[in-house]
Amino acid sequence: MHPIKRPLNLKRQSIYLLPNLFTLGALFAGFYAIVQAMNGHFEQSAVAIFVAMILDGLDGRVARMTHTQSPFGAEFDSLSDMVSFGVAPALVAYEWALKDFGKLGWMVAFIYCAGAALRLARFNTNLQVVDKRFFQGLPSPSAAALVAGFVWISIEHADDLAFMAGVLPTMTLLFTLFAGLTMVSNVRFWSFKEFHAKKTVPFVALLIATLVLLIGASRPALVLFCFFIGYAASGYLYWAWNWLNRRKVTPTN
Repeated sequence: MHPIKRPLNLKRQSIYLLPNLFTLGALFAGFYAIVQAMNGHFEQSAVAIFVAMILDGLDGRVARMTHTQSPFGAEFDSLSDMVSFGVAPALVAYEWALKDFGKLGWMVAFIYCAGAALRLARFNTNLQVVDKRFFQGLPSPSAAALVAGFVWISIEHADDLAFMAGVLPTMTLLFTLFAGLTMVSNVRFWSFKEFHAKKTVPFVALLIATLVLLIGASRPALVLFCFFIGYAASGYLYWAWNWLNRRKVTPTN
C-alpha cells in the first residue's frame, strides 16, 4: 500500500496594506503617464510622473513610521520605480520629441530606460556598503523629474519659449541622455537623510519657505524643474570641488 500523502501546510503569505497602497498609487501614476503620452496628452503625463514621485517618497516613510517594512515592499517599490521613473519618462520624451530623430531618438530613450534599471539594481545591491549621506549616481526619481519637468515647462510656457521652438526637441534629447547617463555615473548626490525637521532654524527660514511656497504655487512647473536642475548640477559641482581639493593637497615634484 502506498502511504497517504497529506497536503502541505503552507503558511499563507500576507503583506502590509498601508505602505504598499502608496507604492501601488505610484505605479498607477506611472502607468497613467504612459497612457496619456500615447494619447498625446503630455502635460498630464508629466504631472503624473511628479505625482508618482510624491507617492514614492511617502511609501517608505509610512512603512518606517508604522514599522511595516518588509522584503515584499522593497521589491514592489523597485518594480514600481522602474515603471514610473524608468519606462514612463523615456516613453513620454520619445512620444513628445524624440521620435522625430528616428533611430537616434529611440536609442536615447532606451539609454535612459536602461540607465534607470541599472541604477535601481545597483542601489538595491549596495544598500549595506555605500555612504548613507550620498546617492551613487542621480536617483531615478530626480532623473525622471528632469525629463518630465522639461516637457512640462515647454508646454506650460510655450508662448515664452516660442523663440526656442526649433531647439526644444534637441534639448529634450540632451536632457534625456544626460539624465540616463548620470543615473549610472559614480557622481555622488546628497541623499537628504541627514536633514532633521526637529532642528531649530532662524526665523527668516520660515519667511523664505513661505516665499518658495508662494512662487511654487504660482509657477509649479518652473520651480520644480529649476530645483531638480540645481540638484543634478550639485553632484557635479561637489565632484569638481573634491577634485580641486585633491589637486591642492597632492605634492608636486
